[in-house]
Amino acid sequence: MQSIGISAKVSAPAAVQYAKYIADDLTRRGFDVCFDDQTAAVVGGAPRCFVKSELGGHADLLITFGGDGTLLSLARHAPAHVPILGVNMGTLGFLTEVRVEEFPEMMERILAGDFQVEPRVTFDVTVTGPGRDGTHYRVLNDAAINKSALARIIEMKVTVAGLFVSSFRADGLIVATPTGSTAYNLSAGGPIIYPTMGAVVITPICPHMLTNRPLVLPDELDIEIGISSPSEDQEIYLTLDGQEGFPIGEHDRVCVKKSEQRVLLVQSADKNYFDVLRNKLKWGEA
Repeated sequence: MQSIGISAKVSAPAAVQYAKYIADDLTRRGFDVCFDDQTAAVVGGAPRCFVKSELGGHADLLITFGGDGTLLSLARHAPAHVPILGVNMGTLGFLTEVRVEEFPEMMERILAGDFQVEPRVTFDVTVTGPGRDGTHYRVLNDAAINKSALARIIEMKVTVAGLFVSSFRADGLIVATPTGSTAYNLSAGGPIIYPTMGAVVITPICPHMLTNRPLVLPDELDIEIGISSPSEDQEIYLTLDGQEGFPIGEHDRVCVKKSEQRVLLVQSADKNYFDVLRNKLKWGEA
């Protein structure tokens, strides 16, 4: 392990300052350090920087300082063989398990090769329709269809492996990975899925019919979602990992399938998935 890529939450001064401190320390120890361009602009004096989507191609290890969102913005583009260590600069995160107080010891373990990684499934999302170019978007958490604040209920036709499932009338629909099951999916009443399971969950957001419940399926089944007869002034958006998105219409089809690429997350040496759930969700507290 020689080259280390670093990305920080640029709106958090503490994250940027700590990222610079760690980069300087690693550089003194003979490692090649590079930043994403946004972090480099805030840190200053960074000779090696790349756009975030290319940072993983120049590193043997990626480290993020911030929260889950910082990690997600990098993980969607990371090569499958490059491990990612997420350092949480605030409260405990689901993805950024390592707190900043734990990081120095964890970093020494990683540099010594004493660490474990956990592969996480990602999905490829494609939108087809008039004027669409068939671009693939990779997500680690979820793809969500939402209406604007003033729009009426959306009617969405869902097919799985070419088989019609149902038409959902709701405020929206979430298709989540096991990793993303503790994100928007959980807030919408969806189930928590162990992160290494081969599953996908479809969760309607505030469904018109109470019998429309979340649906857990094998992740090798392709999912297609179409918008049925929206009104002309209805605004509907597809959002990817809660970070990027664009409007879609009734002639578009959102296709979600398991990606061949996975994300390698470095495991905390001191806590497991259930520790994170207990702490984050306050299980067992009065």
